[in-house]
Amino acid sequence: MQSRLVAIFVFFAIGCANLSAQSELKPVSSQERVAENRYPAVVVGNDTILTFTLRTVYCFPPYKFKNKKEEQYYWRMVRDVKKTLPLSKLVKQVIMETNDTLMRLPTKKEQKRFMRQYEKTVYKKYEPIFKKMTFQQGKLLIRLIDRECEASSYELIKAYRGGFRAAFWQLFAKMFGADLKSDFGSGKDDAMIERIIVLVEAGQL
Repeated sequence: MQSRLVAIFVFFAIGCANLSAQSELKPVSSQERVAENRYPAVVVGNDTILTFTLRTVYCFPPYKFKNKKEEQYYWRMVRDVKKTLPLSKLVKQVIMETNDTLMRLPTKKEQKRFMRQYEKTVYKKYEPIFKKMTFQQGKLLIRLIDRECEASSYELIKAYRGGFRAAFWQLFAKMFGADLKSDFGSGKDDAMIERIIVLVEAGQL
């Protein structure tokens, strides 16, 4: 039951968007491969010296866990961030694409018809992914959506599907311990989550 609730919460947070309009990966041509292997150089006297830009390496003081339970909680959070962070970035990308689509539709009626159609498309396509998430991962995703989009899931639903729907699903979420108005930065674990995100995105975790 909880996994289905996760699907419902997240679906209505991103169901406004056209998730089927994702760009396909293009094969890399031989010329592009050659270009990728070219590096800038500087000439010093008679020497040509290649220059490289090294990736940023982040250094944090190691966590000092009070007990085994606290350490296990941290590593569960690492697992959950790795699973939900890509989805929150997908939401941001898709919302940008959807806004572009809506701007090209001339009437409110066509916009509403577009939104209704994609609610069905999104749910059918992504429900299996959401059903595999735990309830805690769903709650984390709601907060990461706020971090990526600078708007809570509640605000996104309200903007795309109206205030009545936003209020309805917020009430429904509250009944099961979730909050579509969750904003990132105010939670007690958000500093730890931000650190995990920085390390994950840098390839250090």
